[in-house]
Amino acid sequence: MTATAAETPSPSTGAADEKPQRHPTRWLVLGVICLAQLTVLLDNTVLTVAIPSLTEEMGASTADIQWMINAYSLVQAGLLLTAGSAADRYGRKKLLAAGLALFGLGSLVASLSESTGQLIAARAGMGIGGALLMTTTLAVVVQVFEADERPKAIGLWGAVSSLGFAGGPIVGGALLNHYWWGSIFLINLPVAALGLLAVLKWVPESKNPSGERPDLLGALLSTIGMTGVVFAIISGPAHGWTSARVLASALVGLVTLALFAVWEARCPYPMLDMHFFRDSRFVGAVSGGILVAFGMGGSFFLLGQHLQLVLHYDPLETGLRMTPLALVIVVLNFTGVGARLLPRIGTPAAIGGGMGLLAAGLASIAILGAHGYGGMLLGLILMGVGIAISMPAMANAIMSAIPPEKAGIGAGVNGTLQETGNGLGVAVLGAVLNSRFAALVPAVAAGAGSLPEALGHARTTADRTAIEDAFASGVQTSQLVGASAVLAGGIVAAVLLHRAEKQAQRQPAQ
Repeated sequence: MTATAAETPSPSTGAADEKPQRHPTRWLVLGVICLAQLTVLLDNTVLTVAIPSLTEEMGASTADIQWMINAYSLVQAGLLLTAGSAADRYGRKKLLAAGLALFGLGSLVASLSESTGQLIAARAGMGIGGALLMTTTLAVVVQVFEADERPKAIGLWGAVSSLGFAGGPIVGGALLNHYWWGSIFLINLPVAALGLLAVLKWVPESKNPSGERPDLLGALLSTIGMTGVVFAIISGPAHGWTSARVLASALVGLVTLALFAVWEARCPYPMLDMHFFRDSRFVGAVSGGILVAFGMGGSFFLLGQHLQLVLHYDPLETGLRMTPLALVIVVLNFTGVGARLLPRIGTPAAIGGGMGLLAAGLASIAILGAHGYGGMLLGLILMGVGIAISMPAMANAIMSAIPPEKAGIGAGVNGTLQETGNGLGVAVLGAVLNSRFAALVPAVAAGAGSLPEALGHARTTADRTAIEDAFASGVQTSQLVGASAVLAGGIVAAVLLHRAEKQAQRQPAQ
């Protein structure tokens, strides 16, 4: 009787087996995760509007300002893979809580800083907390949601990311209108404290059950390699792409990453299994992910330049006019449109179509928004729809291609793609902008490295108009280059993912 029952389950038993065990408080856990994620992402953009205040009140130089902004992203990018691996080994809940605590402590130190050096050091410490949060939040989402609900959960997680990027300038501008510059960091403290209490109470612990040895050499190599590459990307626009500083940093980073790949392929307990890169799903999602981040990072950089320097809006007005993009992403993901669309059209079409819409949005802003905000609005909406469809599909594809016990390293890969893509977008499209501007700027301002510097050389109204037109043309060209790169990436990612799905369908028959 027992054997028969085991071999031939009753309909009711079979139906029960088909229904996955769902975590009872999974949506509450997602809310906690999103709160932690929002704290980190707001801080990625909030500092940009405080630059004038920091320059005036702390006497910060241009180099100081660059390091205040870049110390955070540099440390975060360098530690993402290591943080993801550590979360898998030691427990995602523990490191999520540690990340919130470090982020809150770094915010307190930053708000009380009396010198630029102290603020830069505090920002670097916040980057450590940010790396832990960026990896553990997505890894916990993968752990508490089953495959059928995961796209919707990842979509909501991604919507909060977009809200953080767009909300930073608005929150920062509002605070700086009433309080001193330290308030942009002090506001993180209650959010981090609330998030920490919620994590300790509701988030379940999870880690890799195999208990592999830590890959210390892999962690060291990945940190040095990613830091070197990201430092070169950040330094390129300011110091020149052929400068010794940039070339040396890029060389160290690339060589170290190559050594990391060799070591991981031979290590019996690798931090990042190189066999993942033989999976077309993984490669396709990675290719698409880095180019969507490229388009997003570059577009936000160019939009800020466009709105402030071409259309002459102040920082708060600029932030408000960029919010339609984030609002579209938030609305589509919170209503579950992207999650419902994904199983109907499939991952390749979702990624390819979403990236096509993102490219169309960039092109629309370049062509229709050159002289006013009305034309730009259509582009922002198209970009929002494209990102809302493609980004959750890509994150889900990356995480699905990696075993659940390696969810932390999968989240580390996803976060690394975002950081690298954002940096590349700003660097490459910024270089295109500068090159086009230098080629078109009138002779009176020849050699000027920025629009304000060029305008300082203007002698007549005609000179000023010609300089502004040259800059606007540079912005337009950069946006079109970004649109072309995103469209090409969408096609490549869709083809690779379609091929992977066909191979997966043929395997059972073999």
